[in-house]
Amino acid sequence: MPSRKEIQWSQLKVGALVLAALAMLVGLIFLMTGSSGGLFAPKLVLRSYFTNAAGLKEGAPVTLEGVTIGSVLKIRVVSERNPTPVEVSMRVGGEFLHDLHTNSTTAIAQAGVLGDSYVDIDSSHAFGPPPANNSELKATQSPTIQSVISSSQVSIEEINALLKKLEILTDSLNSGKGTMGALINDPAFFAKVSRITQNLETVTADISQGRGTLGKLVTEDALYTKAESTIDTLNRITTGLDQGHGTAGKLLKDEAFYNNLNATVASARQLLAEINAGKGTLGKLSKDPEFARKVDDTVTRLDSILKAVDEGKGTVGQMIQNRSLYDHADQSMDQAQELLKAIRQDPKKYFIIRLKIF
Repeated sequence: MPSRKEIQWSQLKVGALVLAALAMLVGLIFLMTGSSGGLFAPKLVLRSYFTNAAGLKEGAPVTLEGVTIGSVLKIRVVSERNPTPVEVSMRVGGEFLHDLHTNSTTAIAQAGVLGDSYVDIDSSHAFGPPPANNSELKATQSPTIQSVISSSQVSIEEINALLKKLEILTDSLNSGKGTMGALINDPAFFAKVSRITQNLETVTADISQGRGTLGKLVTEDALYTKAESTIDTLNRITTGLDQGHGTAGKLLKDEAFYNNLNATVASARQLLAEINAGKGTLGKLSKDPEFARKVDDTVTRLDSILKAVDEGKGTVGQMIQNRSLYDHADQSMDQAQELLKAIRQDPKKYFIIRLKIF
């Protein structure tokens, strides 16, 4: 039978073992709650409302700019808060209170493509006092995996439709349908392209060897020399113009010419203004409707007279159109000239003066 001293020692060892287990349990609890500042640290409860929980679970971490400061305490649906009925309660450590503000925002994010969801608090553009306990932070709706998959599904369907169209197009081209299909599958077209390529190769070879007009222009130095000489001549001309040499240079550099030209333009402008205003003879001619009517009548009459002359009407028309009349007139002129010549040679024959005395 064990002694009393041995029993007390056994009880002491059991008690020590229990105390050590309790200490380890407290330490584990402290470590598990270290993200929120420890077991005995002050805590702050905050709330946010989302349209969808997006796979968020209770106990998920709460981060501030990527640093874990707490955990998700509770998730529930509050139908009165539609269209953001999902209420997420978060517990954060009080030592992070100075980094939080009343206008800080929350968002449900994911750790990687297939990672767990967590709540991220953004205070980069926030200001104001720290939030009170059980206060609400505004939530920003970030795209979830489901929304990304839904939006990408439309793109995938469009890509599939495009691939089907490309497949139909390639089948049509391979079967020789359409213009492009006929060109691709036509051996005559290939032969023509081959001949064109050969001709181009021949032409480029001739040019590089200096054959033909283009070859001479490319390979011979005479063209370059002439071009350089022409450029030098143009440079001399422009230099002379800039220095005021020659007639064109004086026109460009002579201040008196500019003044005279400016005065001439001003006078012409004034003259046109007076004509437009109906002043002077030209102004009256351009603005007087009676004069315009008279000019129109005169032109009409001249047109009728010229038409009658052209048709051989009247004396003038007959003289222009009638050849015999012209010949008679020409003959009469010749006879008149002969008569005048005879009178000059022997005036006594044609002029006899008789005096009678009564």
